[in-house]
Amino acid sequence: MLFNELEITGRERTHVVQMEQPRFAAHQEAAQAFLEMRIAAQKDGFDLLPFSSFRDYDTQLRIWNQKFRGKKPLYDIEGNPYEYSSLSELQIIDCILNWSALPGGSRHHWGTEIDVIDGAVMPEGYQPKLLPEEVKESGIFYSLHGWLDENIERFGFFRPYKYDRGGMYPEPWHLSYAPISEQAIECLTIELLTEITQESEILGKELVLELMPQIYKNHILNIVRPSEQ
Repeated sequence: MLFNELEITGRERTHVVQMEQPRFAAHQEAAQAFLEMRIAAQKDGFDLLPFSSFRDYDTQLRIWNQKFRGKKPLYDIEGNPYEYSSLSELQIIDCILNWSALPGGSRHHWGTEIDVIDGAVMPEGYQPKLLPEEVKESGIFYSLHGWLDENIERFGFFRPYKYDRGGMYPEPWHLSYAPISEQAIECLTIELLTEITQESEILGKELVLELMPQIYKNHILNIVRPSEQ
């Protein structure tokens, strides 16, 4: 099997390597493909940088719980923040899942996913948001994404959240290395996700467990496959 149960759910990192220039962690094959793509982008004037890559289970759990408590903002599909106090627990979970994966169910656990930005256009001190405003026609990373549209496939990458399919909102900055991630998704079962969620300290656990079949179908399996790009 390509991944064991601890690796596929981000509870171990034995399947990833740490790169230093630029600094990111990923599956060895995905990391090499990304670095080759980065060199190609540099030739065309882009500084392709990994903003987020491998993310372990504890980090994903921390993100979830911070959002559940209202310590991190919740956004609509356009990137506008919701008023947290007006949301029910079910709505909070739905809002989290539109942009963030269930701990244990994140593709970032696999070391195959890299969120990208363009360092060449960022003014000093700029903090990337990874929101739609940055990739629309007037956005700071718009030109980079035009280049990616034409080039990611030849390096083995695709956008699993290229458009809205009723699950995760579109995330054009989220690139996935297909040769490994297309195998990884077959290793992640609803039974495994249910088991680790039952044992976790995730907020909203009872409702999450009730919703697990829907979450697994709509937010894990429901991606834009490489053949649909």
